Amino acid sequence: MQPKKFSIGIDIGGTNTTSGIVNRHGEILVEEHIKTADYATPAHFVKAIKACLESHINHFGRDEIKGIGAGAPNANYYTGEIQPAPNLPWKEVIPLRQLLEDAFDLPATITNDANASAIGEMTYGAAKGMKNFIMITLGTGLGSGFVANGQLIYGHDGFAGELGHVIAVRDGRLCNCGRRGCLERYSSATGIVLTAHEMLEASTEDESTMPENWLLPIYKGGAEITSSGIHKAALEGDPTATAIFDFTGRILGQTLADAVAYTSPQAIILFGGLAKAGDFILEPTKKYMEENLLSIYKNKIDIIPSGLSERDAAILGAAALAWE
Repeated sequence: MQPKKFSIGIDIGGTNTTSGIVNRHGEILVEEHIKTADYATPAHFVKAIKACLESHINHFGRDEIKGIGAGAPNANYYTGEIQPAPNLPWKEVIPLRQLLEDAFDLPATITNDANASAIGEMTYGAAKGMKNFIMITLGTGLGSGFVANGQLIYGHDGFAGELGHVIAVRDGRLCNCGRRGCLERYSSATGIVLTAHEMLEASTEDESTMPENWLLPIYKGGAEITSSGIHKAALEGDPTATAIFDFTGRILGQTLADAVAYTSPQAIILFGGLAKAGDFILEPTKKYMEENLLSIYKNKIDIIPSGLSERDAAILGAAALAWE
């Protein structure tokens, strides 16, 4: 029996949902987009996804499609349900796997978006061929997926691997989860902006003596501080921006040193908007991780950028679920 040629990937976000058809080589053959919040119920939402893809499925042949993979916030691999997620428009438990299977008449697999990214990285990206790695997504929040012995770690209830919500700073910043000091409040696009505001507010330097594209003049002028703006200022030689990245990398590196002890990974892969800062975030993260590693792990773990483009990663990660 010939292996099937294609899979469907669906990435569900609070604002946008992307779906597409992918072949076994990781080539996205079709890509469609809808607004997640435009639909009153999850059933209407799934129906809209099907409407986008139906003609493409007919074109490639339903019998050639292996199945559907979907990544979504708070999605549970075991139960096939999305638990109530703050950034989705529906607040009830959503039986997403069943809705997809009923609508498409294809087998479906779901997991949370960070786990989907880890599977995509292992199937198509920088972790191809690796059996032990940690995937860190540095976006608005901090997502993570742990792969050990070639398998994603889900834990007994499907919610393992939430590195973004380990306590990195005791009694630290209040997190949206309700606790204080979570890693994602320091080492994410949101976290680095919070650090920038703290450092700039405490600064006693004279901004009038600085180039206007450095952070302190921007901040004192009332303009918005963004993670990409911090990166631009660092590229312009702003020492405050460099210090902000150093602090962010220190918190991340120290936490990763602890995470290494759990699974002894070959590599840690960084993905997402903040990871685009390159060596500004990679170098301090590597430095502080190495300084805090147990000696048996020193100089063994690479920290590398993702091998997937940000545009493609969501679809590829979700579609890769169907090949499992």
